[in-house]
Amino acid sequence: MLGAMCTEKCSQLTRRAAVIGAAAAVTTAALGASAGPASASTGHPVLGRHLQDLTHPYTTSFPAFEPDEAPRRETYATIEDDGYYMQEWRVIEHTGTHVDAPGHFIPGGRLSTELRLAELITPAVVVDIAARAAREPDTMVTVDDLQRYERRHGRIPDGAAVLMYSGWAAKAGDASAYRSHFPGFSVEACEWLLRRRRIRSLGVDTLSIDPAPSETFDVHLALLGADRYGLENLAHLDRMPPAGATIVVGLIPYEQGSGGQARIFATW
Repeated sequence: MLGAMCTEKCSQLTRRAAVIGAAAAVTTAALGASAGPASASTGHPVLGRHLQDLTHPYTTSFPAFEPDEAPRRETYATIEDDGYYMQEWRVIEHTGTHVDAPGHFIPGGRLSTELRLAELITPAVVVDIAARAAREPDTMVTVDDLQRYERRHGRIPDGAAVLMYSGWAAKAGDASAYRSHFPGFSVEACEWLLRRRRIRSLGVDTLSIDPAPSETFDVHLALLGADRYGLENLAHLDRMPPAGATIVVGLIPYEQGSGGQARIFATW
């Protein structure tokens, strides 16, 4: 009897492993280009020719806004003891590459489960301030930066995600350098984009859409107060074109979530 039970259980585990393995192979083939520089062609019938992952791997060592907010993990089950492998995580919603939902700062604001799929797939532009940020680590994206961008690359589309590239993702391996100073958006630039371009989102390759010195989080209040969402700790923005891309935000719909981790990628 025990042998029969073991055979049945092992057979189920084998079938499960085969299904998971096949799904992983399909996903790897479809998203293979996202792990590194965008490939010349994805070969995908729906996506654009280029595909780029904008997500940092979620690790216990990636810098959190405060040191005690860093995630923790431990092994929950092993193949040797349980027949399958699984981890248990302790996670703060606003760590790693993640979304700020309106309810993160705004009483009664929409939460993670209320953000619609249609607003999580949006055109995206990249505003490059990396050269200035290297000299002035607490600098901000200004209205002048946005107007200069439009003179060079054309009008920012309505409903777009406006992404700041500062070069800060390269500092993610050094928590002190990543956390102590970093650029963000100015509240004037945020309000200009909301009023004149009706943007859907702001995104940054830093810990916050507000610059590091901010103690009042004015950009959060302006953006989320307008029922828009933020994207923080983005990766590989230097591999995106300044205009013409679409981003897909795979937000985890945490129950009552103030935001949460997301797999974010760009296609063009």
